[in-house]
Amino acid sequence: MDTQTTTHAAPGTPLPPIISVDDHTVEPADVWQHRLPKKYLDTGPRVVRAPLKEMTFLGGRFKPVMGEPGDDGPIGDWWVYEDLHRPLTRLDTAVGYSRDEIKLEVITYEQMRPGSYDVPSRLADMDVNHVQSALCFPTFPRFCGQTFTEAADRELGLLCVRAYNDWMVEEWCGPQAQGRLIPLPLIPLWDPELAAAEVRRNAARGVRAVAFSEIPPHLGLPSIHTDDWDPFLQACAETRTIIAMHIGSSSRMPSTSADAPPAVGSTITFANCCYSMVDWLMSGKFERFPDLKVMYAEGQIGWIPYILERADVVWEENRAWGGVADKVHRPPSELFTEHVYGCFFDDAFGLKNLDSIGVGNVLYETDYPHSDSTWPKSREVGEAQMGHLPPDVVERIVRGNAIELLGLTPEGLWEGPK
Repeated sequence: MDTQTTTHAAPGTPLPPIISVDDHTVEPADVWQHRLPKKYLDTGPRVVRAPLKEMTFLGGRFKPVMGEPGDDGPIGDWWVYEDLHRPLTRLDTAVGYSRDEIKLEVITYEQMRPGSYDVPSRLADMDVNHVQSALCFPTFPRFCGQTFTEAADRELGLLCVRAYNDWMVEEWCGPQAQGRLIPLPLIPLWDPELAAAEVRRNAARGVRAVAFSEIPPHLGLPSIHTDDWDPFLQACAETRTIIAMHIGSSSRMPSTSADAPPAVGSTITFANCCYSMVDWLMSGKFERFPDLKVMYAEGQIGWIPYILERADVVWEENRAWGGVADKVHRPPSELFTEHVYGCFFDDAFGLKNLDSIGVGNVLYETDYPHSDSTWPKSREVGEAQMGHLPPDVVERIVRGNAIELLGLTPEGLWEGPK
């Protein structure tokens, strides 16, 4: 196995057990087939084994084409849902492979690391990586449920969202997880009232986080600047449910051109988080919903100080024509401190500028099992990058902030339904 990450400094402060706020689950093949009404089993999500005809990932767009039985081409497992064909790929579960082996290729469940989809195996891989607890984003539904939002049948889509959430709470984060896996449900993005109801349904089960899109208009949905999302935001504020936004949760990764290679997008993935955060800071929502909190998964943190500086300047100097003076009454940097969390797994620059971000606004992650993951060396990476920080600061970043934000026990575990 390849360690995937090289550290460059001797550890200073020993890292406490990690609470990762951005890992991923690959859903078992039977999640929806076991939970949907019979009439939907032929159109709802299911897995088939088929050859790959072609697959590209250019300009931030992932385009796979499934072949027919008997066609030439590598064989993989595909999620099929309505007209969608989405393969499992090596990028979905890359840990344990050397960098030269991690390619854009289709795979089967048998070729996947079991910790990607199996709870006991996940806990074992967490033990190897000094991780106590983990919040996991989805794979087939995509990072905030875009798969169901883009589907034609809304009734089926709602059933799929609820089925995923039931599996997430009752099985993935169920008794065998021992409180170490933290639930992250989805919402029906196409209907804010239904979304609010789903937030409340899951909050009643002890859930304190929900996935959302970083830039909803990219999905054909209203922007944060409208009042359309208010029922959903009100539900989150009332239940103290944090809104978790992952890079790519608007189905469009940052890029510069239609033919730009993936390396371009991978370098600037933080851009969507940047755009989204400015949207929220200038929307007035944090003043209307003072208990609302948002976090940005896999966006890193080094870019935050300049954006806060710039936002404060714009808010002050452009107040006569900037369009926000009537709804944003405090400097955006102050709103950030009270409402926004940045998440990182490998950001030495950001940690050197921690005073300009705020110790209380930073969360740690490992991104298991993706290609960017620091597994199985997350402890070593963290100690190398945080060695200059006092132990109490390291404790807050690695686990303390997450415990408070996600309503975990003092020991860092999810209690489940109260």
